[in-house]
Amino acid sequence: MHDLKWIRENPDALDRSLQRRGDEPVSARILEIDSTRRAAQTRLQEMQERRNAASKQIGAAMKDGRGADAEALKSEVSALKEQMEQAEAEERAASGELNDILSGLPNVLDDDVPDGADENDNRELHTYGTPPEFAFVPKPHFELGEALGLMDFETASALSGSRFVILKGALARMERALADFMLDVQTEEF
Repeated sequence: MHDLKWIRENPDALDRSLQRRGDEPVSARILEIDSTRRAAQTRLQEMQERRNAASKQIGAAMKDGRGADAEALKSEVSALKEQMEQAEAEERAASGELNDILSGLPNVLDDDVPDGADENDNRELHTYGTPPEFAFVPKPHFELGEALGLMDFETASALSGSRFVILKGALARMERALADFMLDVQTEEF
């Protein structure tokens, strides 16, 4: 997720990056929601400070026998409580909307990245070796995995939604062995 401080300081850079991808600029909307959220937080803090001060004044008024003053302060505290609930709801709504926008934003593009909407607009910079040529039409890995009974997409999608797979047999053991190997390398060799 993007850093709000960076967006506040660099809204044009974010919008330029989005436009290079073919997306609409969003920094103005982000800054507007952030301003609303921050204003709600400030109001909430001010109301909490006033509520705390009024609560102390209630105790002092009761101690000094000024019951009318204490009742007026109690009414003020009650009204502040309702206003605080509204400010909290406003802050929660703004935070939720802000998080939704920020979590959906792509990374900011490096200057070397070509403009474009998807990978088809990329340019090839280097190639190493020559691509292998086969006397048959190669199948994608997922077709091979299903044909060999080592991958189960149907059950996985029923369990957790699309884009998941259940690995079986030797393929599951191989994935586990690779994960164990990676953990051994990262934790024991350094």
